[in-house]
Amino acid sequence: MNGSDIRRYLLASTTLTVTLTANFAQATPLPGLSNLDFSNYTGSAPKSYFTSVNPTGWTGGNGLVFIAGTSAGNNATNGPNSTWQAPSVIASLGNYNYVQADGNPYYESGFSYASVMGLTPGDTYSLTFYQAASQQTGYSGATTNQWIVALGAVGSFLYSAEASSPGTPNSSCGTTCVYVDSDPNASIAASALMNVPSEGLVDWQQTSVELTAHATTETLSFLAWGDNGNTTNLPPMAFLTGVNSFAPPTGVPEPATWAMVGLGFAGLGMIGRRRRRPATAG
Repeated sequence: MNGSDIRRYLLASTTLTVTLTANFAQATPLPGLSNLDFSNYTGSAPKSYFTSVNPTGWTGGNGLVFIAGTSAGNNATNGPNSTWQAPSVIASLGNYNYVQADGNPYYESGFSYASVMGLTPGDTYSLTFYQAASQQTGYSGATTNQWIVALGAVGSFLYSAEASSPGTPNSSCGTTCVYVDSDPNASIAASALMNVPSEGLVDWQQTSVELTAHATTETLSFLAWGDNGNTTNLPPMAFLTGVNSFAPPTGVPEPATWAMVGLGFAGLGMIGRRRRRPATAG
């Protein structure tokens, strides 16, 4: 390979690397959140119903939604709708509470952070939080659970509905439930699916979703979604805390990206070896 070939190869490799690097960028963290661990409240101490605890800045949660804590006396295995297991303590969060919500649409209710401010319409934001799941005591059978998250107009809320009539909240939708936001233009995302063993636990895992803003101030909503919204499920309970506004580390390539960049470096190495190869005697 002559000098001209080398220059063309270097240019192509550089273009590839720049193009791939552009894909490393993460969405902007969702701004302006507080009381992300439900530790501030104006009502009764956990464990108790969401509406009784009344966590500061949050609204809704009128169904079987609770605020639980990390101590043995107020965690998920105690009080109403106790679960087989409680999630472990996340030491890095310090003193925190967490939401415990029934994922069965017949008993569930969405809850919201009333006003997320400082948004830029059209921009996509990342939201990172901790999720876990277990099952109500007295029941058995494997379940699934996840969180549905929405960013919509101020005052909007998430709800379950009949697939054939998504415009009307319906908690008796049976096996044809869908999740809907009262704002038809809301940005909606589902967290990573948790597969919960019978009478078991999926312990805390950090998960992220991306949401697109349509106004400068919007409402952030959550809805537990068990067994894909089946009201005949075996009570799946979802947990939530650490609703954080930080994004994952930036600039870390995907494994496939590393492989492609590695091919570029390997090609450069081959060029170097070919140039150092001694001439063959005639």
